[in-house]
Formats: sequence, C-alpha cells, structure tokens
Amino acid sequence: MTDEPAGATERIELADWRRRVGDLYAEVRAESARDPEAAWRHWREVREELFRTHTQSPVPARQRASFRARHWPYDPALRFEVAVEADGGADWEDGADRGPDAAAAFASGFGLVEPVLGGYTLTFPVSTGGEQGFERIGWLDVPFPAGPRRLGLYWMAGYAGGLFLPFRDATSGHETYGAGRYLLDAAKSADLGPGTAPGSLVLDFNFAFQPSCAFDPRWSCPLAPPENRLDLRVEAGERLA
Repeated sequence: MTDEPAGATERIELADWRRRVGDLYAEVRAESARDPEAAWRHWREVREELFRTHTQSPVPARQRASFRARHWPYDPALRFEVAVEADGGADWEDGADRGPDAAAAFASGFGLVEPVLGGYTLTFPVSTGGEQGFERIGWLDVPFPAGPRRLGLYWMAGYAGGLFLPFRDATSGHETYGAGRYLLDAAKSADLGPGTAPGSLVLDFNFAFQPSCAFDPRWSCPLAPPENRLDLRVEAGERLA
C-alpha cells in the first residue's frame, strides 16, 4: 500500500489490481495441483504483464514499459506442504536463539505486544515509518534441503485480516530486496492454498516475491521479523539482480 492520499479513480484502479491478482492466484492454485511448474510460469507471465501495464503497478510509471521480471529457475525441491504448529508462546524480544542481529532488530522497531487467544500480537515496522500489527498464529517447520528451519506464520490485524508470511534469507540485500520477500500475503491475494493434510499449507518458495517498496519507496511494506530470518540462501522466486 502507499501512504499517499488517493481519489476515487485511483481507488477503483487499485480495486481492479487486487481483483486481477486475486484471479491470478485462484488460477495458480487450480493449476498447481496438476503441474506446479506450469502454474509458476503462468504466475510469472501474468504478474510481469500487470507490472508493465497496470496503473497500480508498484513499478514507477517511467520504468514500466521496459520492465522485465527476474526469477531463479523453478526448483521442485523448494515446494512443501507444511503443517501449522500452534504458537507455544515463545517470543524473540531478547533476541534469544534467533541469530546475532535479532536483538538489534527488536530494538529497531519489532515488538511483542500481548498474548491473545491462539497466538501473540506483534508489531512490525513498515518501510515508510510507523508500525503495523499482526498476530502470530503458529509456526512452520520447513524441510529445506539444507536442513529444517522454522518460520513464524502471522495474521494481519489490518485490512480484513488474512495470512502473512514474510522472510529474509542470505540473498536479501544482494539478489533480493534487503528487508525480505513475501510468500503469503492476503492483502495481495497471495495464497497458495492448503496442503492435502488437515491444518497444512502449501509453501512453494518459487512464488516468493518482492514487496512493492522494493520497486518504489513510496509504497509502505511491513518488514520481515527477526524470527523469520533464514541463515541459508533461498535461490527461488523473484529476484532483483
């Protein structure tokens, strides 16, 4: 989202953008059940076309005509079905076991607010300043080829709610946006659907994408929290370089 005031025309255009992206993810969920790589190619093509042509593209208008998306090749080893583990109440406000930069990240704006039914309410800083509230609803133990890693799963307090799964990895600040990428984001209709087992989600990192603020700083994007900072390279999904 952008912090700039919007008129009726811009809001109608934004509604159309969200509608089209929502339609795209509905198509992706249906197609990926048969052929995940074909669904990914479709996602790439439609998303790139929207970024080049739509009035609500996060790419600055003067750069849209020449915009070309960049991605790593599809890697089937980075598609998972992962059970959601209920939040046990652990937090990271002291930076414990979250890497050497976790405490500094907490001090720079991330915060644990209070426990709520089913999880913890957290605040994440956003790229344009201020903060946004989320509820941590559980954990995802992702079986990466390099070894399992745990990610927090969140529910947005704003908008109409919805799942949110941001992450940083060792490509952040190099090939990808320094503040991280998103995999699930209900505000952008980015939802890959449930897994075959009850209580599970599809996590296909080939669909990881940059937040809008990676293309233009006028957009406001929540930053990935310290508990979702991976100590490995996720060479899948969208890249900037």
